Amino acid sequence: MKIAVVGLGHIGLPLAVQYAGRGHEVVGCDTAAWIVDAINRGESPHDDEQALIDRVPQLVADGRLRATTDDVEGVRGAEAVVVIVPVVVDSQRQIDFGPIDAATRDIAAGLQPGTLVIYETTLPVGTTRDRFGPMLEAGSGLTLDRDLFLAFSPERVLVGRVFRDLRRYPKIVGGTSAKSTRRATDFYRAVLEEGTEVRAVASAETAEMTKLAETTYRDLNIAYANELARYAARRGIDVLEVIESANSQPYSHIHQPGVGVGGHCIPVYPHFLFNDAPELRLPPIAREINEEMAGWTVDRIEEAVGSLVDQPVLILGIAYRGDVREDAFSTAFRLRDELAAAGARVYAHDPYFDDEHLRRLGFEPYDLDAPQPVKVAILQAAHERYRGLDPAALPGVKLFLDGRNALESEPFAAAGIRYLGVGHGG
Repeated sequence: MKIAVVGLGHIGLPLAVQYAGRGHEVVGCDTAAWIVDAINRGESPHDDEQALIDRVPQLVADGRLRATTDDVEGVRGAEAVVVIVPVVVDSQRQIDFGPIDAATRDIAAGLQPGTLVIYETTLPVGTTRDRFGPMLEAGSGLTLDRDLFLAFSPERVLVGRVFRDLRRYPKIVGGTSAKSTRRATDFYRAVLEEGTEVRAVASAETAEMTKLAETTYRDLNIAYANELARYAARRGIDVLEVIESANSQPYSHIHQPGVGVGGHCIPVYPHFLFNDAPELRLPPIAREINEEMAGWTVDRIEEAVGSLVDQPVLILGIAYRGDVREDAFSTAFRLRDELAAAGARVYAHDPYFDDEHLRRLGFEPYDLDAPQPVKVAILQAAHERYRGLDPAALPGVKLFLDGRNALESEPFAAAGIRYLGVGHGG
């Protein structure tokens, strides 16, 4: 097949590589010229996954993969188009369809009769059919489900392990008609590894809601874990032992508490589900609980060490999770604001970001190789770099707050540093 992948970010480029690796001819489209130029030189613009770095050069050299900034040109002649352009939200979590609308209009201009278009970007229920269907029809002159076929199939992978997740998880597919569903199902069977389950569902709306349901479930579960952690901390109980014991019963699957939830997915996609659905009561409460965790953490720090006015506090890791070079909606930003409101001087360190990036985000860079005294250190992202952290590398520290419950407390106790986790420690 000739396939166009529109959006070559941390998920889109691995998808393009997966399809090209199965013998198809793939054109990747992206508005970022530096991404397109890197790919056409035979280099991966993303370094999240070694398989990506290894496979791009050969696929480009073999003519199986190329890239362009011209969506219309990239789509023209494609038998299938996969769209993975981000839908972003503003600081108030209001949805901005601007980039994906623009991409959809460009795609429509390049469509030929019989083309299959699949959206993998997470979307509010009904968006594929009700928003993008009419846009594609209007821009192409084609008729939906007659000479233009449309489906939704949610991406269900994590950055850094995309190829592994593509093999492990069923591919959920729902179209705007039975024929569109069938076309999309056949497509994924042709581009994914043999043996990967491709599961057709009743409609595009079913597939859209599937992604929102599974993401929101995680947010709800983490919120419950955080509620338990706060209660356990007040009662002097180790919540990690509670959760481990509870999960020994096969119907209990409690997640882990933490200082907050970040990333493109969990803090964002629940809003796609409940922003315009007042009948949904639990998801907004869960969001509120998880957003409060940074403030609760700073309150605990002040209870332990007193006032933070003019005191230096170090945040270890500004990435939204361990060992990724991505800080979208990171809890580090809420910690920064809560600490600043408490009067602290906020420092940050992250092996994945340089000092200039940290300064742009409102942090004072901290050098672990030439450390200066700080009163409190907070582990926000559990990077591998921090796993073997020597407490002596943090001069002056009175309290270490492990926001991910990732480190052992004994080395800190031996160094005379108080250790607190989220829901355990004392």
